[in-house]
Amino acid sequence: MTALRRLQTCRLAWCALFVALPLLTVSGQDMAADPFAPTATLYTPAPEEVRAQAFAWLTEQEATPEILSAAERIWDPRHLEPTGAALLDRLAETVALVDPQARELVTLCSMPRTTTLLPAGEWLHDDSRPAFVRDNLRLLYGRWLSQESLYDEALRQIGELSPEQVVDPATLLFHQAVAYHRLVEQEPGMQALTRLLDDVGDAPERYKTVATLMREDLAAVEVDSLDHIARRMDDIRRRLELGRAGQKVLDVEDGVIESLDKLIEELEKQQQQQQQQQQSSSGGAPSSTPMQDSRIAGAAGKGDVTKRDIGSGDGWGALPPKEREEALQQIGKDFPPHYRDVIEQYFRKLATEQADGAPLETP
Repeated sequence: MTALRRLQTCRLAWCALFVALPLLTVSGQDMAADPFAPTATLYTPAPEEVRAQAFAWLTEQEATPEILSAAERIWDPRHLEPTGAALLDRLAETVALVDPQARELVTLCSMPRTTTLLPAGEWLHDDSRPAFVRDNLRLLYGRWLSQESLYDEALRQIGELSPEQVVDPATLLFHQAVAYHRLVEQEPGMQALTRLLDDVGDAPERYKTVATLMREDLAAVEVDSLDHIARRMDDIRRRLELGRAGQKVLDVEDGVIESLDKLIEELEKQQQQQQQQQQSSSGGAPSSTPMQDSRIAGAAGKGDVTKRDIGSGDGWGALPPKEREEALQQIGKDFPPHYRDVIEQYFRKLATEQADGAPLETP
């Protein structure tokens, strides 16, 4: 942290103290609880620092006077907001002045996604590039991927970055948390959310509000619960809509099926326990052996049955044409169309066998 930054921090601290003292005196709040509050350790660097690094990199790249003039316009303090997002965008635009790949990336990230095919981003992991440039371009790309619901791809760019490596710590932690939250990865998601809420001292209010909701929501997820299963099924839907149907989708689907099997097994066990409790309370006990075939089961009914006309012995199984057509129509209503073809073939076989005097076979 530069001397200017430390001076700005001290001034803010003194101003906050003088504002808070009257409020504490009036309300009578206990100041002893303040030391236990989380202490912010991450802040957006000063625009002057980022600008100096950007121009130092341009000098290393032997930028022409025209390029340096364009960079001066990008970093015009009259139009530069001192926010992390603004610094990230200005830095990327500066790099794009001399780097064709960075220029293509900046153009891509400035518009909505129009295709499921993404450009190869291996060059963003090339160690031959300065870390200052490489890491911040990865954040720019990862932010865009997250906004486009490409969470796996976003984490490949920003999942391993730390807030100290980039000019916008709040955006990095926020989009890491968003990706982990949507992929239902609780542990890394909670870590990113905790750092965003506790460690970043100047995170935008919208980030903090959404992060608080995400942390409460993610903490309530129970593994293999219906909620957990539903979230992963929604993730499968998202992947398929994006044209992602590879091994990753199959792995998620297998995990969902396994969780469903566990849930069904638990429900069956609960049902069995309830049945046993009901039988115990009614004084009855289930039989441990099945009824023997040689025994006649006791029955309270009279044994009367309704007689049905199933045809005579010589024409068993044959239906009159009218009744046969009615049966086929009913089959067409209740079953898929190919069942009608099967039944029609069976009736034709019956008619042929009857004409030839062959014995009838049941289907």
